[in-house]
Amino acid sequence: MDTFATWTTQGIIAGSGGVMTTEGGPITGDLTVHTTWIDGQAQVTVQHTGASEWYGLAGSPVPADDEPTARHAHQAAVELVKDGGGSVFHFPAA
Repeated sequence: MDTFATWTTQGIIAGSGGVMTTEGGPITGDLTVHTTWIDGQAQVTVQHTGASEWYGLAGSPVPADDEPTARHAHQAAVELVKDGGGSVFHFPAA
């Protein structure tokens, strides 16, 4: 059996320029961030809060050997959305 965990943070107002996604380019506004950790990777997706379509966060998935690291990656993604700037996710941040 695989070890996995998920985290979701709703109601994040993206900073100016939003955040870059793999499918939709930059998205802005009131966003929800969802992270799934499985098989040593944290996959981060975002959506407009309340919408049905999810977008992969550009730069995701990222390596996360354990659950605390994956949880830290989720929080880093939340902060990236808040910062905006059309940024791509880099974890750990350089």
